[in-house]
Amino acid sequence: MLYAILCYHDEDVVGSWSKEHEDAVMAKLAVVQDKLVKQGRLGPVARLLPTTAATTLRKDGDPPLVIDGPYAETKEQLLGFYIIEASGLDDVLEVAGELGRANPGGSYEIRPVGLFRPGSVAS
Repeated sequence: MLYAILCYHDEDVVGSWSKEHEDAVMAKLAVVQDKLVKQGRLGPVARLLPTTAATTLRKDGDPPLVIDGPYAETKEQLLGFYIIEASGLDDVLEVAGELGRANPGGSYEIRPVGLFRPGSVAS
C-alpha cells in the first residue's frame, strides 16, 4: 500500500536555519531516504516552496476566486511530502519516526494513497 507522509513545520523556523544546519538536517534525512530506496519503497519526495509563493483557487464561486497565498493561516505549514510503500500503518509510522528523529519539530500527517490517475511529469 502507498502512503503519503505530509511534512508540517513552521516555515519561519525552517527558513531561519543556517546553511550548515540545513545541510546537517538534509544529510540525516538522506540516510533514511537511501534506506528506503535500497528497499524499493521510496516514491516521490517533494519540498514545497514557502507559502508566500502559493496561490489558492477558491472553487466555490462563479467565477472561481484566485487568492495570493495559502488557503488558511496556521501555525504550521505543509512543507513537503514523501510517498512510500508500506505494509500497513505500523510500518509507515516506523518510517515517519525515523524521519522525525532526523528532523525534529513539526508533525507528520500520514494518509493512505489511492492512485486516481497515475502518470508522469515531463521534464
